[in-house]
Amino acid sequence: MRDQRKLSVVRLALDLAVVVYRLTASFPASERYGLVDQMRRSAISVGSNIAEGAGRNGDRDFLRFVHIAYGSASELAFQLTIANSLGFGPESERASVAESIDHLQRMLNRLAKRLKSGRTSAPGDHLA
Repeated sequence: MRDQRKLSVVRLALDLAVVVYRLTASFPASERYGLVDQMRRSAISVGSNIAEGAGRNGDRDFLRFVHIAYGSASELAFQLTIANSLGFGPESERASVAESIDHLQRMLNRLAKRLKSGRTSAPGDHLA
């Protein structure tokens, strides 16, 4: 078991969820139960799966949840593409969310590689 509060990817996932909530607040009211709900659920799922995996015993379980979190980030990226196509929300905020998703996915990839290799932390690194 790991302390999820010490994981950089958890902090980044939290920040991503907050910016997604702010971005989707500006979407049309007609999307409240559509794209807004889907994007918010995907954003929350990223951090929730990392946290759940961190609370499990062993790297194998944690790795499985890291992969699920990556999948949720991929869902969010697709949903953001839809929002971009429809012009929902400020363009600068959409671009910021896209950058955050990309950064988080790169971090998740690095964490997955470390978990697979059995090397879950490196000097000065707070991924895991």
